[in-house]
Amino acid sequence: MDKFWLKSYPEGIPAEVDVTQYQSLVQLLEEAFKKFAARNAYACMGKFLTYGELDRLSRNLGAWLQSRGLEKGARVAIMMPNVLQYPVVMAAILRAGYAVVNVNPLYTPRELEHQLKDSGAEAIFILENFATTLEQIVAKTNVKHIVVASMGDLLGGMKGAIVNFVVRNVKKMVPEFRLPNAQRFNQVLSEAQKLYFQPVAIKSDDVAFLQYTGGTTGVSKGATLLHRNVVANVLQNDAWLCANMAGHEDEAKIIVCALPLYHIFALTVCSLLGTRIGAMNLLIPNPRDIPGFIKELKNYKVNIFPAVNTLYNGLLNNPEFAKLDFSGYEICSGGGMAVQKAVADKWLKVTGCAIAEGYGLSETSPVATANPANTKEFSGTIGLPIPSTEIQILDDDGNPVPLGHAGEIAIRGPQVMAGYWNRPDETAKVMTPDGFFKTGDVGIMDFRGYTTIVDRKKDMILVSGFNVYPNEIEGVVALHPGVLECACIGVPDANSGEAVKLFVVRKDPSLTVDQLMDYCKEQFTAYKKPKYIEFRLELPKTNVGKILRRELRDEKKSA
Repeated sequence: MDKFWLKSYPEGIPAEVDVTQYQSLVQLLEEAFKKFAARNAYACMGKFLTYGELDRLSRNLGAWLQSRGLEKGARVAIMMPNVLQYPVVMAAILRAGYAVVNVNPLYTPRELEHQLKDSGAEAIFILENFATTLEQIVAKTNVKHIVVASMGDLLGGMKGAIVNFVVRNVKKMVPEFRLPNAQRFNQVLSEAQKLYFQPVAIKSDDVAFLQYTGGTTGVSKGATLLHRNVVANVLQNDAWLCANMAGHEDEAKIIVCALPLYHIFALTVCSLLGTRIGAMNLLIPNPRDIPGFIKELKNYKVNIFPAVNTLYNGLLNNPEFAKLDFSGYEICSGGGMAVQKAVADKWLKVTGCAIAEGYGLSETSPVATANPANTKEFSGTIGLPIPSTEIQILDDDGNPVPLGHAGEIAIRGPQVMAGYWNRPDETAKVMTPDGFFKTGDVGIMDFRGYTTIVDRKKDMILVSGFNVYPNEIEGVVALHPGVLECACIGVPDANSGEAVKLFVVRKDPSLTVDQLMDYCKEQFTAYKKPKYIEFRLELPKTNVGKILRRELRDEKKSA
């Protein structure tokens, strides 16, 4: 395949990365634990965890897991937000020879039951705030070992006790639960100190993570990510992001980890890449608390800031954010959803650091394409295929389309999953015979190799035979000064088959439907213009902040 996009690579970026330099993620982790032992690996709520401490705690916890009699390859779930326990538990599971099943803490009992049963998880580490969800369904699953953590467990004596008291008794964030066979996290750590850890021979083809897709396309499926898949993406990101970032060998960089660690974006780009380069991850347990988030940012000279569009937008709309020190900002990477030009332009103006948008999926560990990390402006594209990655744009019959034409984005590279867990039928639907993963996203690649996302196939609206792509409508409407957020979907229409319906969260409370309609009339050709506009106080989102058009569509169906 002609990788013509390599001509567009910035100087110093290799065409390929050597993905065989580590046999497993465990080898990568343990190398970093020794190399950076004295450095801070994570910070949360004013408490720091060094690489050396992470090494010791995860090794002990790994020994405890082994003492439960779990066989190599057993699945162990983590259901926690961004707290210090998460990286300890993740490293312990991997080092002990097991596979991590990442679980969204905000799952309903039905969603949790599906994921635990589908993965066959035999153990779970869960924050007590969410234990009531597990209580309702645990009897229907294979889970035999439950470890319940509290927010303050690793914060130390008095501080931990105060945090737990406030969370439980003041903020009332821990609903009552009964899990008679569960053990407490700190009790387990205490027991673990006396146990012997048995190093495990882990191969590159062993399963590292079952990363469940967000369910935005239907039933949540487990993307089977092998050790070699995730190692490859860590090394690809290292080559792409860190080539022009001097000094991380001598001085620890600070990464803002506000995206949840159970999500593949933060898992790879914050946690694992951070470990590889000896950075410190600043964990933000609740990024939706924007004032609290900004208060935390004041304490650190940040270097790397991965986020989604809604998070960037939320920060920019708080006047306190602009008062921060942005002199350390080197890389701001956007992903998870389309970054809107209005947000990117304002971010650059406020921080002086352009958002380099990238693209990926749970199935690709996740990054497949990215804009150069040292970009000086927002490109409006998802960038170039990263090293060792190929992109094709395919028509409905699976044939490549000419440059400049829209088609389904397909990805081939060492970061592409082994398949969906126990779903060969679903795997067959998305993998081509020559190893490309069909993403379900519609894109156009230009002569330089840069790809522009047009939309998801399922989100495309068909108005009188014309394709309308929600990303385009939303991107333009978001530029209106009276609009905070927006989303659009197709609704049935007797005349045109479908019509465009727009949902808007106002920034200016005086904005009217007529004013916005007039704006859209100026901006869009007739068939693209929204036929309906509905104002909302908020839009449905995933926990990562991706707006769920599917939920808006489902509301219309049930109405």
